[in-house]
Amino acid sequence: MSARELGALPDDAPRDCVPEVEELELALLLEALVQRFGFDFRTHERTALKRKLFALRQRRGLRTLSQLQDRVLHDVATSSALLRALSVPPASMFDDPVEAAQFVTVAEHCLPGAPLPKVWLADCAGAEQAWTVAVLLAERQLLGRVEIYATVSSDALLEEALSASIQPALMGSYQRSYEQAGGTGRLLDYFQADGEVLVPVPQLRSRITWAQYNLVTDSSFNEFQLIVCRRALPDFGPLLRHRVLQLFHDSLAVFGVLGIDREMDAGERLAGQYQQILTPQPWYKRVG
Repeated sequence: MSARELGALPDDAPRDCVPEVEELELALLLEALVQRFGFDFRTHERTALKRKLFALRQRRGLRTLSQLQDRVLHDVATSSALLRALSVPPASMFDDPVEAAQFVTVAEHCLPGAPLPKVWLADCAGAEQAWTVAVLLAERQLLGRVEIYATVSSDALLEEALSASIQPALMGSYQRSYEQAGGTGRLLDYFQADGEVLVPVPQLRSRITWAQYNLVTDSSFNEFQLIVCRRALPDFGPLLRHRVLQLFHDSLAVFGVLGIDREMDAGERLAGQYQQILTPQPWYKRVG
């Protein structure tokens, strides 16, 4: 029986007016991403997924998610664009001065006492987020003994991070954001010229280890004194969020600090093993 016989709208009608068809298309697209590329977004929050996918569909001039799926499976540029659209948006340096100032407070709380402190930026929002963290630690004389692990969800994002640079014209606005976060130095001192662009000085770059890592499927790989994942978690559905919080718990040293997107629910299974250290901000010390 055809879709027309089932009562679907005519071919020239927008598919998003048929919720059942839209949900089926979404499910098939997400399954295709698992089977073809190994990326599993099936347990991500549906509203956020649809918003990102519909925006990409519109940019590509496509009418349905089925058309988008066809392009994704047969066109490398479209598949790359889709995986980028579903990933954490790239950050610019000190784009959230309040978060940066909070990071300094918690870093000074949990890093100095560890012999070889490690920081994990899980689903890092690109090179400039990692560089922001490195600058903050350097200004507090902590960077020389801290290892920063910045993980991203795909090889394409990893390549972007490893080859990233900054246009010199941006440094003025970055300096102002840095000062709003409490920075007292000269941000340009942490960068050097590489042709017509700027890259971190070796002392900064050498403290950051980049890797491809999938929060949905991969397991704990180290013990950390500080784990930050504030920008990816809002897109996770309840089951995936629970899985990822358990992963962070398994990876966080006792008395280490976890920075997430929102305060833990009172009914969260792990809530009793954490103590909030920046009320009402979602930074938690593991105490159990």
